[in-house]
Amino acid sequence: MTSPDADGLLAEQLLRLTRRVHRIQKRHLERCGLDITPAQSRLLRTLAHYGSPPRMADLAERLEVVPRAVTTLVDGLEASGRVRRAPDPTNRRVIRIEMTDEGLKALRALRGARRSAAEEILAPLTDEQREVLGGLLDTLIDGGITSGGPAPRR
Repeated sequence: MTSPDADGLLAEQLLRLTRRVHRIQKRHLERCGLDITPAQSRLLRTLAHYGSPPRMADLAERLEVVPRAVTTLVDGLEASGRVRRAPDPTNRRVIRIEMTDEGLKALRALRGARRSAAEEILAPLTDEQREVLGGLLDTLIDGGITSGGPAPRR
């Protein structure tokens, strides 16, 4: 069983790594000349996974945020020409969010920046260490769902 201090240290390490990932990714985005917030990039990535343009409520649910937060993100992305609001063809009261060509271009740049950042962050690890890290992160992300509950403490 780990001590509370050890768990606190792990939590601090995860937070420090998260901040480092954001800093490095931001640096790579700036090199691309892409002025976009992490929240906007997350919305673009989420939008790309829909087969047809989603409603803002769908995006809010998928992003696990309140609908007002999506409105603000869409406003910013629409102002930069990366998304557009479009009326639903079957229900004029419903607005769908579509990615524009500028949005697709930004998404490609985002993916490149994320890959470059990941390569930089993971450079000190061997292939075997990367595989182990991937498995550990999957366990943490899933919260033990696949194993029927939280991972046992050692």
